Amino acid sequence: MHSYTEIDGVPSAADKALLTGILRDRLGFEGTVVADYFGIRFLERLHRVAEDGTAAAGLALGAGVDVELPTVDTFGLPLLEGVENGRIDVDLVDRAALRVLTQKISIGLLDEDWAPLPSGAESLELDSAEGRDLTEQIARESLVLLSNIGGVLPLASGTRIAVVGPLAHDPMAMLGCYSFPVHVGGKHPGKEIGIDIPTVFEELQAGFSTVTYVQGCTVDGPGRDGIDDSVAAARDADVCVVVLGDRAGLFGRGTSGEGCDAGDLGLPGVQADLLAALLDSGTPVVVVLLAGRPYALGDAPSRAAAVVQGFFPGQRGARAVADLIGGKFSPSGRLPVSIPRNPGSQPGTYLTVPLGAKSGVSDLDPTPAFAFGHGIGYSSFEWSGVRELHDRSHWDVDGEVTIEVTVTNTGGMRAADVVELYLHDPVAQVTRPVQRLVGFARVELDPKESVRVAMTVPADLTAFTGLDGGLIIEPGAVELRVARSSDDVHTAVGLQLVGSIRPVGADRALASTTTVTASSLPELEAAL
Repeated sequence: MHSYTEIDGVPSAADKALLTGILRDRLGFEGTVVADYFGIRFLERLHRVAEDGTAAAGLALGAGVDVELPTVDTFGLPLLEGVENGRIDVDLVDRAALRVLTQKISIGLLDEDWAPLPSGAESLELDSAEGRDLTEQIARESLVLLSNIGGVLPLASGTRIAVVGPLAHDPMAMLGCYSFPVHVGGKHPGKEIGIDIPTVFEELQAGFSTVTYVQGCTVDGPGRDGIDDSVAAARDADVCVVVLGDRAGLFGRGTSGEGCDAGDLGLPGVQADLLAALLDSGTPVVVVLLAGRPYALGDAPSRAAAVVQGFFPGQRGARAVADLIGGKFSPSGRLPVSIPRNPGSQPGTYLTVPLGAKSGVSDLDPTPAFAFGHGIGYSSFEWSGVRELHDRSHWDVDGEVTIEVTVTNTGGMRAADVVELYLHDPVAQVTRPVQRLVGFARVELDPKESVRVAMTVPADLTAFTGLDGGLIIEPGAVELRVARSSDDVHTAVGLQLVGSIRPVGADRALASTTTVTASSLPELEAAL
C-alpha cells in the first residue's frame, strides 16, 4: 500500500501525481465511472437482472461503476447491508472510493483553498452578452435551408408577412428538454423564465415593416378553430411564415425529449392540417421547423416556397431564423439526419445497406425528402480539381490518402460551403452501408475567394467487423466520394486498398484530418 504526506493538510503536487499514477497502474484507468439517473436501481426494476437493491449495487460495483446518480439509493443502505452480510466484496467499495478520491485530489477539489467560483470572482454570470452572442452564432450555423423554390428567400424588408403557427410566438420553442427553463422551470408554471428568449414573431417584427400573427393551433391539441383565421391572415400578406414543430419536455410532458416517443414522424396534433390549408391559400409559404426530430412533410416541400429546419436552436435561435429569412447571412447548416418523405419511412439513417434503398424487391420507396448532409445557401460555389494528392490509385491497408478539391465562391456574398467526403466499399465479406461519412470541411469565403481543401484519410476508417467478429481492414476496390450531401456526389475517386487483411484494435485512427489553404491564381481562374 502506498502512503503520502500532507503539507498543512493539503496534498502536494507530488502527492497528487503519485495518487494519479497509483490509479492508472493498479486499475488501468484514470477517472471515475458514474451511473445515469437511477440506472443502478433499474438493474432490479426494469432490466430484472438483480433481485434487490443490494444485488444491483454489487453488479454495478463489479462492472466498474464508482458513483451513483442523481442521489444515494442502492449505494446507501443496500450497499452497507451487502458489505455487512458478505454479499458485496468490500474490495469493490475500496476500488470505487480510490478512484473517486484520487480524481478529486487530482483536480484540486479537496484543496484547502478550493472554491466553486473562479479566483477573484464574486458571482458566476450564466447569461452574459458573450454567451448570448455565442448562442446566436451557433444557431446561425446550425439552421439548415432545405429548399428555396424560385429564390423566394431572402425576403425584402418591405415584405408583408403573416407569421402563423403554434411555435411562432413561443420562446420555449427554442429550447430542448434538458435546458433549465424546460427541465426545472416546467415544474413551476407561472414563474418567469429568467432569461430573455425572443420569439420568431418578435424578431420578424423588428426586421420587417408589416408583420401580423395568428397562432393557428397548438402543438399537439385537436383544436382547428384557428386554421381559418390563419388562412385569412396569409391571404392578406405577401408571404406566410409558418412555424411548426415540437414542445420539448420529459417523460410525456412534451412531444419531444427524453421519454417522449412518437409512433411515426408525422407532425404532432393538427399541424399538418394547418400547413395544408396555408399551402392552399395561394400565398407563398415559408415553413420553419423547430423540432427535436425530423418530421415528414409529405408533398409540402414541393409546394412550399422554402423550408427551414432548426433543431431547438437555443436562446437566440429566433434571431437567427429572422436573420436567415431577411438575408443577413447565407445559411450553411447541413442535415445531421435524413428528413423522411413519409411518416413511416424506414430506414431512418443514411447508413443503410443496398436493400435499404429503393429496389425491385419492395413496392415501398424509402428515399428521403432531404438526404443526410443536405443544405443550401444564398451564394453559389464551384468545386474543381478533385484528385488524390499524389495521384495514387493504391492505398496501403496501413497507410493514408489525401483527397483535394478547390472551392470557389462564385456568388455575390460572403458565405460558407461544406465539402463532405464519403467512403463507398462496393464489395466486402459482409454487407456494408452503401456509403459512410469519413470527413468534411466547412469553409467561409468572400465572393471570388478560393481555397484548396485537403482531407487525409487513414485506412483505419475503412475497418469493419468481418465474418469472424473481429475488426478488419480488407484489401479491395473502394471509392472516396467528394459530395455536397449523401445523395449529391460531385466526384468519386477510385482507389485500391492493397496488402493483406489487417486486424485493427482500440488504438486505430478514428478520424480524418483536414487542412485548408489559399488556392493559387491559376486554380482560381480555372474555377471561374
